[in-house]
Amino acid sequence: MRASVVIRLLCAGAFCALGTASPALEVSGTSPAQNAGNVARDAAVVIDFDRPVNVATVTNASLRVWGRSGGRMPGTIAWSNGDRRLSFAPGRAFFPGELVHVNLSTAIAGTDGSSLRTGGWTLNYLTVAGPGGFEFALIDSVSVRSPGGPATRLYGGNFPDINHDGWIDYIAVNEVSADLRVLLNRADGSGRVHPVLQPPTPIGVEASPNEVGDFNDDGWLDMATANATSHSVSVVLGRGDGTFAPQQEVPVATSPHGLAVLDVDGDADLDLVVASYNGNTMSLLRNAGNGVFGNRVDFDSGGDGEYALGYGDMDNDGRVDLVVGSQNDQRIRVLRNNGDGTFTAQPAALARGRPWMLAVGDVNGDRFLDVAVANGTSNNAAILLGNGDGSLQAGVTVNLGTGVSTLIATDLGDLDGDGDLDWVLSSFGGARWYVLENGGAGNFSLVRQITAPQAASCGSLYDFDNDGDLDMALADELADVVRLYRNTGALLFANGFEVP
Repeated sequence: MRASVVIRLLCAGAFCALGTASPALEVSGTSPAQNAGNVARDAAVVIDFDRPVNVATVTNASLRVWGRSGGRMPGTIAWSNGDRRLSFAPGRAFFPGELVHVNLSTAIAGTDGSSLRTGGWTLNYLTVAGPGGFEFALIDSVSVRSPGGPATRLYGGNFPDINHDGWIDYIAVNEVSADLRVLLNRADGSGRVHPVLQPPTPIGVEASPNEVGDFNDDGWLDMATANATSHSVSVVLGRGDGTFAPQQEVPVATSPHGLAVLDVDGDADLDLVVASYNGNTMSLLRNAGNGVFGNRVDFDSGGDGEYALGYGDMDNDGRVDLVVGSQNDQRIRVLRNNGDGTFTAQPAALARGRPWMLAVGDVNGDRFLDVAVANGTSNNAAILLGNGDGSLQAGVTVNLGTGVSTLIATDLGDLDGDGDLDWVLSSFGGARWYVLENGGAGNFSLVRQITAPQAASCGSLYDFDNDGDLDMALADELADVVRLYRNTGALLFANGFEVP
């Protein structure tokens, strides 16, 4: 009798120490909403939980707010609604058109002892870009070669504020010279950049896909590349002054071409996934939390010849999924994130060609992510609308006119500031960039063709002169130059007008 009284006393709380553990802590709502666009650059981030939170468990390690161009965002946290609502006020504005990530780890706990659900929670949204248009002025053409030096084979680049001075820089990724070359913004409003910062940073051979993220959580943006000839991934940690520490090179399967950065296991640090074409496999590289990545773990996407790779929350469940384009079967598949480092393939959708590169974004404004794919040697490009449950509709090709040859890059951004994502495609063989306007429902029309010196390889859409609208940095792979086009406003010419 006495023993039964003791048991009843132990179970007097909401949950019994001898019984079932508390159910997982859940996020019940966010502001901005998942995959929202046109969010004010200084908007507060609000996270609602389904029960009171032990506020001591919310730390710099368990909550990370960062942008792909600006890196980690400083800010202040306030609690309300009985510690069920977290409000994060950014310490500065994000950049225009910047993709923002809010990573919450499973270390966040409720006052009842519960932990945040498996896989944690990731919120993604896009900030608003200011009014612009489809008129662009060429303000500079910058070589990434050393003076009198050999070709570098400039594939393209990334555009973080690598030295935290409030101006976005350009990091050139070079296949033959096997290095990164940093072009720091002059930070004077001209939009121009300084010559290549010396010395370059060595990486693997034939690096093409590249991603940024703060892999060691020191506040400085780092960079990763997939190296097709070296069959590896290079990770270089940023020092905050435009330079990088020596690379960590991690072997992966043969001929990696796609690269994604995401939290696969809910610890809020950033892991890497790579798609390897000749290896016909996907590989996961887990981050130890300090920017050091472990040996690869291979898994199958269900496709044949994995090549293009993107990422985003395709089913709005707070976990970042993978989007894989496989060349041999000409399909695109969503791999839903299970939250434990594994993925579940969804039914494949027709790419309408051989996927070379894909971009993920909401092109029709329904807050479901869609896919814009460049189909390489198939010489076409297509839009695959997302259904919001991890499935995709079949691709619909876009009319680019004549002369299309080897489309190798696809980039999305709101160039005219009207609230929807426009599209830039790079034609290596056709030596031109195609600029397409979004009609608002994911229906695109060609409004501009820009000729490349030799071979268009990549378009980067960002605000390099800090006037609020998106400009374009266009890379030529054979001329080894970055051409800087400033956004000057409304389109004055007929559709498809070609400029030098």
